[in-house]
Amino acid sequence: MTSSNTLHRERLLQARAQLLQRMVEERGGLVSRVDLATRHDVRDVENHAQSITERDEAFAMNEHETAELGAFEAALARLDAGLYGECQDCGATIPEARLTAYPAALRCIGCQTVFEKTR
Repeated sequence: MTSSNTLHRERLLQARAQLLQRMVEERGGLVSRVDLATRHDVRDVENHAQSITERDEAFAMNEHETAELGAFEAALARLDAGLYGECQDCGATIPEARLTAYPAALRCIGCQTVFEKTR
């Protein structure tokens, strides 16, 4: 394994560990949507709207963090396959600065911009 791959692996593992720690601190770890729903009782008529809002925010955060965790796992798999740092759309090398800023990046800046505009 090259020193560059080792550095990338360390960054990915560190970012994944930080995400998991944040998830543990905020919600007790990986939590299913059902478990989150049971934590937010929406039957209280006086606080119904607030309860629904809190529940929906918790759902969104949980789904975002689960997707982010999946992105780190996928990046580690790309690293093992020798594809890490290669844009999945155009095949160009993703700049090191982008990988440093977001180690799980799938696309170069140009392709990511196009992707976001079309979604």
